[in-house]
Amino acid sequence: MSEWLVLTLAMAAACAVVVLVTLVRHRTAAEDDDPSETPDVIEYMTMWIGVVYAIVLGLAIAGVWEARNAAEDHVQAEAQALHEISERVRVYPPDVRDRIRADVNTYAGHVVGAEWKAMSDHGKVTVRGAELFQRIRQDVTDFEPRTDFQAQAYQPLLDQVTAADTARAARVDSMGSTMPGVVWFGLVSGAVVTIGMVFALQIRRTARELILAGLFSALIAFLLFLIWDFDAPYSRGIAASSEPFLALFPHLRG
Repeated sequence: MSEWLVLTLAMAAACAVVVLVTLVRHRTAAEDDDPSETPDVIEYMTMWIGVVYAIVLGLAIAGVWEARNAAEDHVQAEAQALHEISERVRVYPPDVRDRIRADVNTYAGHVVGAEWKAMSDHGKVTVRGAELFQRIRQDVTDFEPRTDFQAQAYQPLLDQVTAADTARAARVDSMGSTMPGVVWFGLVSGAVVTIGMVFALQIRRTARELILAGLFSALIAFLLFLIWDFDAPYSRGIAASSEPFLALFPHLRG
């Protein structure tokens, strides 16, 4: 099922629940029930619960958004380091240069193809990807410089291999969920309490109040969906992409 369809159904369900509960409450209310007699303390509590929950939602959204941006940075750093390796080996002998470039291209193609799909579908990288990267490391570290020019390029190449390895490890670490289960419990229970306080204000069955209550509930459903979607940086609708690899290795698009 499409994630956007899930979002639409969640928002529609939130609106439907609020309207349904309001209608049922209105039908079952006592004849002398006066919605205008809501105690001031309930209005005060509702206001502060809404403010506190809004702050919590804002912090949660900021946290998952920052994690998503960090995931994109890891991909960019890895692709850039691999590109530097491919470019800097031009001073090496042709056979060594071509072998390293071929291995870099093979690894980049595997990341964009098979490994990215594994990250999206299963939340993990492939063993093959680790093997291909190890081959690049061996190609670079096993070469013995024969000229001063090659010796000067050797250490920077090792640094780029280290940078790519670090970025790959960071990419692996950022695949997991950002929000702990206890935080999700707080977000969902907070949504229930916040929406429940709408009924404590004894809203009536007027079209204006029903529309506002429905929109309020749909907004909370949308924000929770947004947090859930950002919570997995590589595997959901608004996910980090492999575009940095495709930009630096354009032949992979074909």
